[in-house]
Amino acid sequence: MITEIVFIDLPPGTTRAEALAIYRTTAERWVSNPELIQKYYFFDEKTHVGGGVYIWPDREAAQRGHGDDYVAMVKAKYGSPPRFQIFDALIHIDPAGGKITEL
Repeated sequence: MITEIVFIDLPPGTTRAEALAIYRTTAERWVSNPELIQKYYFFDEKTHVGGGVYIWPDREAAQRGHGDDYVAMVKAKYGSPPRFQIFDALIHIDPAGGKITEL
């Protein structure tokens, strides 16, 4: 399992409400991706950096989800290309279930 963080530089002056409105236009795409385990959108109004945190089963799934079409869509929608960081997920903490699982 891997965690991928995608950073997107949003236009200066973008507000939280504007970022949320844009994210709503892409959320459905991720609901229908059978390989995606989880995704969280994020946004920092001070730096105008947005993006997502993705949990994938492996690096290959992340690469399929974020190929050339995805990069082109991000450039068109947000005005800048995405930056990717991929990490091996080592331990999962489930506070509600009281579980610690090594991956």
